[in-house]
Amino acid sequence: MSEGTWEKFSQVAVKGAEHDSRERRPHPKCLEGTRVVLLNHIYGLSDTKEMNRLIWLHGTAGVGKSAVAFTVAERMRGLKMTEETKIETRLGGTFFFSRKHTKRRTTGYFFMTFAYQLAQKFPSVQTDVNRAILKDPTLLDPDKSLRKQMEGLFLQPLRKLQYRLRECPPLTFVVDALDECTHESPNEYSSESRDEGESESELIELISLLAQVLRDPDLPSIHILVTSRLEAHICEAMQNEDVRPLLCEIPVKISGEDVTPIISLDGADVDEDIYRFLEHSFRKLQNRSPTFPQPTQDQIEKLAIRAGRRFIVASTMMKFIDDPYNDPRDRLHLMLELTSELLPGTEVYELHDRILSTCADPKLAYLHLSVVAALTDPLPISQISELLGPGQGRDVEKVLVQLRSVIDVPPNRSLPVNIYHSSVRDYVSHRSNCSLYITSPHSLLAYSSLRLMVQELPGRSALLDALLALKKQSQVMEPHDPKNLTHSLSFVVQPPEPMQVLITLLWLRANHSSELQFWLGTQDGCAWLESLDGRAWLQTQEGKEWLQSQMAQSWLNISNQLQTQRGKNLVSLIQIIMTRIQSLVLQHPLRTQHEEISPRSQSQRFTLQTQHEEISPRSQSQRFPLPTQRMEISPPTWDPGGKDWLQTQGGKDWLQTQGGRHWVQTHGVPDWLQTKGGRQWLQTLGGQDWLQTLGGRIWLQKTHGKGWLQTHDGQDWLLTRGGNNWLQTPSARDWLQSPDGRDWLQTPQGHMWRLTTAWVAMEEFSNTLKAIKQYIIIPELSSQPAFQVIQQFKSLPDFLMFPVFLALRHQDHSTTSAFTQGHLPAAMEILHAMKAFSSFANKAHERSQSSSNVLNYACQNWAVHISRAPKPWNEKLAHIFKSFWDRHLLDWLERQWCVKDLQSCLTILAEGEKIAKYRTKADLRIQEHLLHTPDHLNNQSEAVGVSEGEKPAKEHLLQTPDRLNNQSEAVEVSEGEKPAKECLLKTPGHCWSPRPKDPSRGKPKDPR
Repeated sequence: MSEGTWEKFSQVAVKGAEHDSRERRPHPKCLEGTRVVLLNHIYGLSDTKEMNRLIWLHGTAGVGKSAVAFTVAERMRGLKMTEETKIETRLGGTFFFSRKHTKRRTTGYFFMTFAYQLAQKFPSVQTDVNRAILKDPTLLDPDKSLRKQMEGLFLQPLRKLQYRLRECPPLTFVVDALDECTHESPNEYSSESRDEGESESELIELISLLAQVLRDPDLPSIHILVTSRLEAHICEAMQNEDVRPLLCEIPVKISGEDVTPIISLDGADVDEDIYRFLEHSFRKLQNRSPTFPQPTQDQIEKLAIRAGRRFIVASTMMKFIDDPYNDPRDRLHLMLELTSELLPGTEVYELHDRILSTCADPKLAYLHLSVVAALTDPLPISQISELLGPGQGRDVEKVLVQLRSVIDVPPNRSLPVNIYHSSVRDYVSHRSNCSLYITSPHSLLAYSSLRLMVQELPGRSALLDALLALKKQSQVMEPHDPKNLTHSLSFVVQPPEPMQVLITLLWLRANHSSELQFWLGTQDGCAWLESLDGRAWLQTQEGKEWLQSQMAQSWLNISNQLQTQRGKNLVSLIQIIMTRIQSLVLQHPLRTQHEEISPRSQSQRFTLQTQHEEISPRSQSQRFPLPTQRMEISPPTWDPGGKDWLQTQGGKDWLQTQGGRHWVQTHGVPDWLQTKGGRQWLQTLGGQDWLQTLGGRIWLQKTHGKGWLQTHDGQDWLLTRGGNNWLQTPSARDWLQSPDGRDWLQTPQGHMWRLTTAWVAMEEFSNTLKAIKQYIIIPELSSQPAFQVIQQFKSLPDFLMFPVFLALRHQDHSTTSAFTQGHLPAAMEILHAMKAFSSFANKAHERSQSSSNVLNYACQNWAVHISRAPKPWNEKLAHIFKSFWDRHLLDWLERQWCVKDLQSCLTILAEGEKIAKYRTKADLRIQEHLLHTPDHLNNQSEAVGVSEGEKPAKEHLLQTPDRLNNQSEAVEVSEGEKPAKECLLKTPGHCWSPRPKDPSRGKPKDPR
């Protein structure tokens, strides 16, 4: 696999999903001597070659599924495919899903990661994966069809191993926590119900594809171990007719003498395993704390029973007891006090209740724990505190360190905190699981994110005004279809910049006024003059007049002169001269550049000049007669002494002369450039100058030249000014489309170059056009300033839209440019208008780049949290959303556009529109209901049976429709407002009604 492709491939593969990754530390694993029957059963299935199997290990939260998966993966990694091999092991690959990490909660990276791990073990797979990526680079896009990723990156390379591995034991792949695959990407703004539907369909597709892998007759023998909770959609997928014949399900009933009748994760034998785990953990604790008395056998048995056959409970107990900041004896006593009279599956929730009760402020501890579990991306403690604000964000660090048994709090406070196990998320997310449940963490995070944006965003964006001012210039010239910009600007070589692009488009659309002719002196102007359109313009009267200018004279350099017929003849002549001379030079290595070498040819008309002289034809009939077709030049002869002489200082100096550089262009030189001396010469100033000549560019198109571009020296040269100039040429663009060129584009250097090239900007602009064309603004919101901005941008003519896109593009912007620094034509108002907009955009970028990480989180994720906040909202959330939406949405759009891109903004706004529409309809329904309820429109208490003490409550409700909700604990009403809910209960026909009693309320939630 070429270096560039492998580097790109290694970047998209999710290292954190591997079973032994740093991201998963501490790694849960089975203690030696535990899970013996279960593990032996899995190992036996994994050794079978008769049929490929899908081994499905399922169980409730915390019973040790991940520990078993890790232990199996470790064993398979330790088994070689053959005795001779060192890197080819029986572990094909692992993927441990996790809702806590963006790339580990989706299937988009699944087959990429499997293929990457497989390629590390089997070198032949690297070649096949490389070929697939070069053929279709979009295979590395996580949004690519999962089936196509599987076929191109996984199945095709794996099929090549069938013959080689026919005598080997089966490969094993391990997939953990299928149920953690959710559609919760921070860039996916959708309702929770739709999230669940998409997650389920995504997971069902993955299970179906895994079955397809196992049914493929052209693959080597393989097995796939998957673990998950016993969820309905997973069960349904496993019972599909295409999957069921391949399935080996655990728990499983078995028969035979002296064997356990049922093998499962929570069978009777698990009590003994948990006892061993606790006994082992207490011995380790005593080694660290000699004064700690070892618990008695009865105490350990009691703790094992309290664990309810759940290893996560036993593990959490030990983390709680073995806390360096507390006396382990006191904590052991607390754990022994846990009641054993709990319904199955609720042990872990009771344990979390007990842990929270030990905190100084249990309710605050629940609040902070729920926030950590609900964050879309983990944050450090300091940023969590800043996000929650001075009230609820107080003492975050002091509280979270009290929860070290359930939260990973790194010693380095700049690192994010995270929950240890998904059961914590289950615990804090449902009222029935937690006795301290206060409010939804998503409601709190939505409020905190909106509050932070209202406080931090300036509230005075001039983006709409800037666009309106610029749009006044829409009639300056005729607009074209924006899609055609890619073709019309294909000659552009400079990094795209708003003013430069606008001037270019003005010139291309026949505005060839003298005020704009300065553009012809730019790199883009020179590139245009070399194009067919530029050459045609030079033949016009306007072009001929320009050729008489001083600027044109500097453009007419040697390289352009050589394009004329006379120049071509001169090149042919020089090649003939140098061919004759090089054979003499190489046969006389002792001569230096100070000697005149006069080859004795038949006519003796050619003499070699030293570096101090110029070779120039005086006329066609004088010193250098033009060559004719009848002249025959014998091929140069290579003399070993001549090659050696080129390595001397004299030879190196001669190569820097005009004659030496022309000699390099002869037919025999490519062989010399393959030598060490030739490669070294290419790194000199003379060599790099030669690479920019016609001969150098021709050589770069040849096999040897393309090969050199793949070396470190060649790729270093691509970053130089000369290399960058070459990359803009048609021949270089052809190279960039080749496999070698594509590989280079995937390297960090290639990525850096892409950001400064016009064609990459064109590609991004094209994607933005598609997104904005598909985006539909709800009519009721069309007057909102943020949506007016989108509409104004959408209606700009192409010659203004593309420069505006560039001005707001998320990249490093220079506050000055050659165009803005120089004198602009006073009569061309459009240039001054674009200069003003660019100045505004640069200031907007400066403000955006100075934003804190916490504000970045809020701006990126507010729609995620608010879409998952329970409805109806409490008053605080409704009020802060209205304030943000009405007053600060435009500021958010400006900032997010600069930091990310317009496409990201449109995705978030699409969800925001749904939320705003919901709020508008809800308010209208409330107002309409109040209008049709006369008893609510007066303060006559006797009419509605309202006591004197309840009058203020009713008045308050009439003034605050948003308080009409059924979450009294989340509304946070003041003491004087508490009678409000009672008032409503006594008010016939009111739109509020108490929630019907849930028969399951108070019962523990099934953790499955």
